[in-house]
Amino acid sequence: MKLKRNNIVKKYNWLTERNKEFIISCDYDGLICASFLHHYFNWKLVGYYDYNSIWLSSDAIKNKHQIVWVDLNILPKVGKSIGGHIVSIDKDFPSGFLTSCNPNILLNLNHNDFKNKFPFSTLIFLMWLHNIKIPNNDLAKLFILHSDNSWMKIQKYENNINTWENILSDYSWRFIEDIDSFDFEKKIDQFLYPKLIGIGAASRFSKLKSNHLKIRSRESNINPDWDSDVILKLFSVFAQTIGWTQPQLPIITKRIDGVKKKIKLDDVKHMSLNKFISKHKVFSYAITSPTTISYTVFKQL
Repeated sequence: MKLKRNNIVKKYNWLTERNKEFIISCDYDGLICASFLHHYFNWKLVGYYDYNSIWLSSDAIKNKHQIVWVDLNILPKVGKSIGGHIVSIDKDFPSGFLTSCNPNILLNLNHNDFKNKFPFSTLIFLMWLHNIKIPNNDLAKLFILHSDNSWMKIQKYENNINTWENILSDYSWRFIEDIDSFDFEKKIDQFLYPKLIGIGAASRFSKLKSNHLKIRSRESNINPDWDSDVILKLFSVFAQTIGWTQPQLPIITKRIDGVKKKIKLDDVKHMSLNKFISKHKVFSYAITSPTTISYTVFKQL
């Protein structure tokens, strides 16, 4: 099956609207999506969500029903979202995801299809969806392929990558060629990671290691309470290397704290997904492995 841009845009027409207000995942992946959406559609960043807490500006509170949640999958029916996690168990999709543009949902993939899940970042899905080509320079390529560790997934999951290139056809995928090489990894190791470490945007390691230099992939924990300088520096780097105009930082007026939990997938299957969501008042969740669900609840929202 191939996904067609026109069909997706027709179903989720808000994806092409200008001047939308949006909340992002509070990490590198969300921030680079923010730069993309601001540059091409003049979307306004109004908050952050890190699956523990939500940071909201006054605009986010005032216009809460119109907000788009980017690089996130949330359950409330009024919330539009775009993300890339597996969220279905045995083809059971909660009604809250009817407004969620997610390539795994579009293909009806569930927990049994974990090895076939969407392998790229939300940013790359947005670039495909709007047929935006990657700028023709090495620096832009490094920063774009760092989103959601896409470059390392390209190395590790070749068959799934090839499958999704075919699913997301009618696009120039040449920029993911030659990723599985010493030369590309040297650019990661000698330029990209030192740059991110220098601005405080590479605070932890993931489990993946590259094929050639055995580099541990880098990830970021960003807290809007004290990391505004890191966010601004990343926006500046994206502007300098990719050419995307910098979004304005939202003025945060309220933080709502929740609790992030994990549960065995078998326990959820035993009670059914919808009963689990209702019983625990789940705000967002993702199937993060073939055996585990991570989810977030709020006492008051």
